Amino acid sequence: MTTFTRPPSDTDPVAAFDHPVLFYATEEEYLSGVGGAVRAAAAQGRPVLAAVPGERLRLLRDGLGTDHPDVVWTDMRQAGRNPGRILSMLQDFAARNATGRPFIVGETIWVGRTSAEAREATRHEALMNIAFARSDATVLCPYETALPERVLTQAHRTHPVLAGTDDYRPSPAHTDPHEVCRDCDTPLPEPEDAVVLHFGEQDLAKARDAAGRWSEAADMSPLRRTDWLLAVSEAVTNSVRHGGGKGTLRLWRTADTLIAETRDRGRMPDPLIGRRRPDPYSAAGGRGVWMMHQLCDLVEMRASASGLVVRLHMEVV
Repeated sequence: MTTFTRPPSDTDPVAAFDHPVLFYATEEEYLSGVGGAVRAAAAQGRPVLAAVPGERLRLLRDGLGTDHPDVVWTDMRQAGRNPGRILSMLQDFAARNATGRPFIVGETIWVGRTSAEAREATRHEALMNIAFARSDATVLCPYETALPERVLTQAHRTHPVLAGTDDYRPSPAHTDPHEVCRDCDTPLPEPEDAVVLHFGEQDLAKARDAAGRWSEAADMSPLRRTDWLLAVSEAVTNSVRHGGGKGTLRLWRTADTLIAETRDRGRMPDPLIGRRRPDPYSAAGGRGVWMMHQLCDLVEMRASASGLVVRLHMEVV
């Protein structure tokens, strides 16, 4: 049974982060690989977080029974709906259990994820190698082999280690996380019809009002409307503060989702901005982007020589 203990390294004795990927095809393989790893980590006294889609959560809990009551269970379909908020959730758990070599199962991509969500989840997987670089945590990532081939290919690139039920070996395709992130910066599809508003500092209220009218026309629920307005407000304010003092807001909708996009001359100096919980006492910023990730169902960001694009998605109900 695999215990996912990192092989010793003579060249890097400090870094101890384990980030293996485990491919599975059946429920039996899932219980053997993932369930066995959770059982082994819990038996070692390690703090364990299992953040997987709800149906896999039930499978694991039923398979483990009541032997490990301290395991923390999280439905990734809910907590990780927006891939951009997964990293802060995992880091929060690791920080709370920093002295216990935390063990985390994080299944971020499942059959049914949209291609846009899967791309942002791939970016998340790459960024974990940066964010956890000096941590002694383990994050085991299960991938179902029924996923699209492009997703499985990326899993080989974002994980340093390939894990099975009885082996543990380096991934030949593992790629520098910054390169993976650059590859995720594919052009965003253009909307067929969008409301366009150019704004500067004096126009922030107009931009917020436009977003409010858009949500009212879509019959968005009051609670979701509050989240929507907060997220859009943070986006346009960031454009003014960090994007050259002005920007462009575009608003449109699909059958069940409202989308707001800001374009400005800003930059993204740190790919982890917004994905880690910001220090409230720090002047480094990042709080606005973090709020966007927490509030929205999906956040897509694209940086280029001409500036920064931030696209916010939120379901109407």
